[in-house]
Amino acid sequence: MYTTELQSHQDKTTAVSDAEVEALTDAFEARVAADEFIEPNDWMPDAYRRTLVRQMSQHAHSEVVGMLPEGNWISRAPSLRRKAVLLAKVQDEGGHGLYLYAAAETLGTSREEMINALHSGRAKYSTIFNYPTLTWADIGAIGWLVDGAAIMNQVPLQRTSYGPYARAMVRVCKEESFHQRQGYEIMMAMANGTPEQHDMAQDALNRWWWPSLMMFGPTDDNSPNTEQSMRWRIKRETNDEIRQRFVDVTVPQADALGLKIPDPALKWNAEREQYDFGEIDWSEFWAVVKGEGPVAKERISARIDAWEKGAWVREAAAAHAAKQIPVKKVA
Repeated sequence: MYTTELQSHQDKTTAVSDAEVEALTDAFEARVAADEFIEPNDWMPDAYRRTLVRQMSQHAHSEVVGMLPEGNWISRAPSLRRKAVLLAKVQDEGGHGLYLYAAAETLGTSREEMINALHSGRAKYSTIFNYPTLTWADIGAIGWLVDGAAIMNQVPLQRTSYGPYARAMVRVCKEESFHQRQGYEIMMAMANGTPEQHDMAQDALNRWWWPSLMMFGPTDDNSPNTEQSMRWRIKRETNDEIRQRFVDVTVPQADALGLKIPDPALKWNAEREQYDFGEIDWSEFWAVVKGEGPVAKERISARIDAWEKGAWVREAAAAHAAKQIPVKKVA
């Protein structure tokens, strides 16, 4: 119903004059500049709506695809406690996807449209999830690095200009903080365990460090959407700004673990009071974006399989919901 109302509202805006559209645009820009939230039934430019659908659906896809690298370790976790914690984390990720799909639906796009775009390859998700989890230490590295990077990206989104997105991110960020602590705890146990466990932790850090830096997206001068998203307050900070903060926070954490960041160019810059770090292999990044990641095909195949096998659940839920609608008596 909400989506229908939104579509009707958007249809009406297409019939207004150029002068009226200009006035609506000016009012919209003023509200955004004043840090007001834009709500679903408020007028918004088509480009703003499209940008949000792209970003929010990509975010939702990343959450549900992100369940896969860790899901296959639930049965192999080294203790009952680890199993329970990992199960809770994977469940959280599925919930995050649902929050974000629901928030994106307020923009007039359906869940089915977004899912179809993912399955057909038209929509993207975070490239980090196209890498395999080879050892238990990888689960720690994902929690520490990947979820740590996610928090850096997502905390500013609690102040994004679109109200439903901002409100969804409040709970998501709280739960991601738990995920990051869970991962760091695993890495701490491994790094302070046997020499073999320490080596496993270092190996996981070696393999996940650079993909984690790529999570923030391309450099600002090669990011076509950043300038507009910053002006509309969809994004609050640039890719490079958040990436730098992540490095500055994470390097001391690695030192505390007794692990070495796999970057020979890494060094403290006293003048700038931040770490200088090496050049990211952007050819690898763009290859993974195009679906050439080590397990990219497996990830999409798993999501399509889950969607098809879950069809009966969706149909049953829709049938049950339909029965709850009161039938109007004919006079």
